[in-house]
Amino acid sequence: MIITPENIARHELIGLHAEVAYASDPGLAGVSGLIVDETRNTFLIEAARGVIRVPKSHASLVFTLPDGRRVKVSGSILISQPENRISKRIQRARWKI
Repeated sequence: MIITPENIARHELIGLHAEVAYASDPGLAGVSGLIVDETRNTFLIEAARGVIRVPKSHASLVFTLPDGRRVKVSGSILISQPENRISKRIQRARWKI
């Protein structure tokens, strides 16, 4: 299945480029890089300054899809084990970028 703004919350996110658009920790805002791992509550992003752990519940991320479109998603929508998100009913991601 192709990743689209409508189904991004049900898709594999490891390997996508992500940028932290908002974070409750000011040190995380603006961090960008490839997602290298994901747990229930966090993303590991390989950025220029190393691998950084970003909590999902306190951040909004902008993902760059393979076709070049950018999608902004609230991290709270993505809180779940990655393998369980597929079967979970999830509200649609907003994609105004």
